[in-house]
Amino acid sequence: MYTREGLNTLAHVVHTMSSDKKRVQFRAPHRLIDRTDALAAVLGEDRTDVLLTALRDYLQEATHDDSLKQEIAAAYYDDEISYDQLKSLLGAEEAADFRVLKQQLAEDYVDGLAEL
Repeated sequence: MYTREGLNTLAHVVHTMSSDKKRVQFRAPHRLIDRTDALAAVLGEDRTDVLLTALRDYLQEATHDDSLKQEIAAAYYDDEISYDQLKSLLGAEEAADFRVLKQQLAEDYVDGLAEL
């Protein structure tokens, strides 16, 4: 039996979940989408779930690649990405380490200029 409080809680959760998502549209080769649909049918999921899982796995794997981490760090040091973007890619702890290093590099640069 649903209570008014339970329904209100459920409505809040659904609203929070839907407002936490961003609609994305893109074009992909027919063959790739056909394969995605076939896998979704095998797994009993929909296309979106398969694509989200693939994207999540790719991002997780990619951000553990040392050369890509260096590219991400360089983009952060060059102000091409924000700290929040850095944190979303690498996690809070590693992003904090890069933030400290960026601050130290900036201080060293200013100190070097002052000595000239």
